[in-house]
Amino acid sequence: MKIVFMGTPDFARKSLQQLYDDGHEIAAVFTGADKKQGRGMKLTYTPVKELALQHNTPVFEPSEMTASLVESFKCELIAVVAYGVFLPQSILDIPPLGCVNIHGSLLPKYRGAAPIQHAVLNGEKITGVTSQFMVKQMDAGDVILSSETKIGEDETSAQLFERLGDMGAKLLSDTVFAIEKGAAPRVAQNHDEATFAPVFSKDNAAIDFNETAVNIKNKVRAFVPWPVATMELSGKVLKVYSVDISDNQTGRAPGTAITDSKLGLEIACKDGSVIINRLQASGGKIMSSSEYLRGNKTNET
Repeated sequence: MKIVFMGTPDFARKSLQQLYDDGHEIAAVFTGADKKQGRGMKLTYTPVKELALQHNTPVFEPSEMTASLVESFKCELIAVVAYGVFLPQSILDIPPLGCVNIHGSLLPKYRGAAPIQHAVLNGEKITGVTSQFMVKQMDAGDVILSSETKIGEDETSAQLFERLGDMGAKLLSDTVFAIEKGAAPRVAQNHDEATFAPVFSKDNAAIDFNETAVNIKNKVRAFVPWPVATMELSGKVLKVYSVDISDNQTGRAPGTAITDSKLGLEIACKDGSVIINRLQASGGKIMSSSEYLRGNKTNET
């Protein structure tokens, strides 16, 4: 099948690789703009662009996307995975077999840009990936196929991204072949059951120790790799990468820190306490809280 692919991060690269592996003709790829990164501000391609160039596929940035350009590729299908750009109706109407999208949730739950993080933050036990026929309304199209998986108790968003990226690639493969055979299901979503997953920012990062231990752990898991949950200790803001729930009832006010250079850092919360496993000071490396305490004086007890 002749396909135009749109996507940007590694999550999308896996799907594009699957399309190449399945023998489809990728007429063109649209992906995010190149970015300058690192100390040397080296111009860096997106994971999708790197892969497309390896296959000598024409690559375009979102600013270059016009209906006339997309139409010139005479594709049968447009496949969209983690592209981050709304497609106007003029683009959606081009391919005769439609535009399909792989979304990182079990629709209609968690429509939007950050479904994986929201699922982890909310303590969901089950999530998955969904393929849908795209419509102008965000993630509201008819469902084609879905695949579900359990979320691990300690699994971070970064780890879940990896797994769902693999599942999404497989689902896209199955979806395209079903469309090719004229056997693709088409099930309307129940819009009354829709929930939404807007993108997070650094403003959301601070841990509120008035929350329960479970909620705090879920936030830490959800915000790895970005924006990373933060806490304040003796006037310093620290990034928190991993916590455990403690059975200890400290009797202290939420947010009170109990430090021990050997055992690490325990913080009282609404219903008990959490143990800070891994953290990072500004400009420092990620380390255990006990390592941090051995090298840093605190005002805590």
